[in-house]
Amino acid sequence: MQTPEKKKKREDGFTLVELMVVLAIIGLLTTFVVINVLPSQDRAMVEKARADIALIGQAMEMYRIDNMTYPRAEDGLQALVAPPATLARPDRYRSGGYLQRLPADPWGNPYQYAFPGTHGRFDIFSFGADGKPGGEGDDADLGNWQN
Repeated sequence: MQTPEKKKKREDGFTLVELMVVLAIIGLLTTFVVINVLPSQDRAMVEKARADIALIGQAMEMYRIDNMTYPRAEDGLQALVAPPATLARPDRYRSGGYLQRLPADPWGNPYQYAFPGTHGRFDIFSFGADGKPGGEGDDADLGNWQN
């Protein structure tokens, strides 16, 4: 018959099989999370870019209403934050600007501006995840001409 001391020593700690089962469960949960969360992150970045482009587009329209024209291509989107030196009527520029700051796209690159635009009166766009013109999927360009 075993004494209580010997029985206590056998029950301390985990067996190798128990540790392997726990590690397998953690591995399965990690795989499940990675498969389901990473595509959502890519979609969220695209949606953030679309929201930023829409916000910049609204600021651009307010600029046009106040100044009777869109910023020149040379002045770029920075004209929404601070009055450009080329502004014909600086007194019409809204105090505080039209945006507090220019956001970067979700991939860390600046948004692009073209005036006149190739898709409309002006184009505001991001080159996507690869930061280069063109591309497909996450690398595709996103612009104010898209819904």
